[in-house]
Amino acid sequence: MGLGATALASLLPQNAIAERLVGPAARAKRVIFLFMAGAPSQLDLFDYKPGLETRFKEPLPESVSMGQRVTAMTRGKAQRVMPSKFKFHRKGQNGVWWSELLPHLSLAADDICVINSMHTDAINHDPAKTYFCTGAEIPGKASMGAWLSYGLGSMNKDLPDFVVLTSAYWTGGTRNVQGLYSRLWGSGFLPSQHQGASFQSAGDPVLFLSNPDGIDAHVRRRMLDAVGEINREHLARIGDPEIQASIAQQEMAFRMQSSVPELTDISDEPEEVMAMYGPEVHKTGSFARNCLLARRMIERDVRFVQIFHRGWDHHSILPQQLTGQCFDVDQPSAALLADLKRRGLLDDTLVLFGGEFGRTVYGQGKLELDDYGRDHHPRCFSAWIAGGGIQGGISYGETDDFSYNIVRDPVQVRDLHATILHQLGIDHEKLTFSSQGLDQRLTGVEKAHVVKGILS
Repeated sequence: MGLGATALASLLPQNAIAERLVGPAARAKRVIFLFMAGAPSQLDLFDYKPGLETRFKEPLPESVSMGQRVTAMTRGKAQRVMPSKFKFHRKGQNGVWWSELLPHLSLAADDICVINSMHTDAINHDPAKTYFCTGAEIPGKASMGAWLSYGLGSMNKDLPDFVVLTSAYWTGGTRNVQGLYSRLWGSGFLPSQHQGASFQSAGDPVLFLSNPDGIDAHVRRRMLDAVGEINREHLARIGDPEIQASIAQQEMAFRMQSSVPELTDISDEPEEVMAMYGPEVHKTGSFARNCLLARRMIERDVRFVQIFHRGWDHHSILPQQLTGQCFDVDQPSAALLADLKRRGLLDDTLVLFGGEFGRTVYGQGKLELDDYGRDHHPRCFSAWIAGGGIQGGISYGETDDFSYNIVRDPVQVRDLHATILHQLGIDHEKLTFSSQGLDQRLTGVEKAHVVKGILS
């Protein structure tokens, strides 16, 4: 049986759990996951296909589509090739192709590994997002951050192991904004103390962080001690691990009343640092502000930070929408990498950027060079990863001339999960938790492979 063969394993001290994970020496300690909900178009950002200009509006060849599954929005309709309107340039020492929409990130090309051969099983947003965040399309599984909290434990007793930040999106991006839901950062079958703590963009960063009128820290401490004593007596009688989780969460909440205001107060940040992240950093809840907060969390040894940015579901007017979305994320993402690097934190912090699937080469909408859209495409898409022992300055994997099928080095989502765990010193097959008669894993029951070709 693997780790967590009984639910009582959740009562072990966190370092005892970590010691039972048999894996390689860790290259990373922390993860920042920049999740672009709605799915960015790889053809317009990362996967350069210059030959498509001569095929404008041509039918997608059957030898390429091969009768593959399509969405209800495409079924029965013509599939006509739509080349990207955006220019690409070679960047970095190895000349990796980057879109003109990402001028700041492209300057960090030598620190980034672009994976152009990602693929997934889901073709619709809900199951695809759930799969990328939890390793399963079916709701109820533990999220990636929860697994790391459970397996590796906390590095800062005053802050959660796993923090979630939801970003405001480009103000013009009002179409097809995908919903977010707590299962994307939930603990699933794991003890609830491992779920992500979702910070708010307005008011208290965490709900009910401030004491109500008439209650001070001394009174709160006495209340917590009394409730804790009752809970420990109950735990001794029935042994329910969720009681232990409740005690831990209540103690964490008390400590967060001091640690979170200090964390989110950016008044001590030098103006040169603020300028790195761009003008939007001054807006609470912006992607830029959240990237700055992520760096502050990494400095304080938060294990896993997940930043969501919505508005990437571009079935129409893609050029306008994508330009705005990239304005939101380009400079802040590049600043985050640079800020981590200059503080010596990038070496042991993995930064992952991606969405739930890709977009099709065939267009939707008006099919004009300045006004087109793209449908969902799970067969291939792009993501990038940096830091934590990842080889920078490379493009990994290859697709066909239409960015429709993978022709070299495929990377399934569970392979990426296995690789992240590997870099954190975890054998993905040994990080398990018994639930519903199965030793559950982030990588599921199908074979997953560590992508060794992207490791330094």
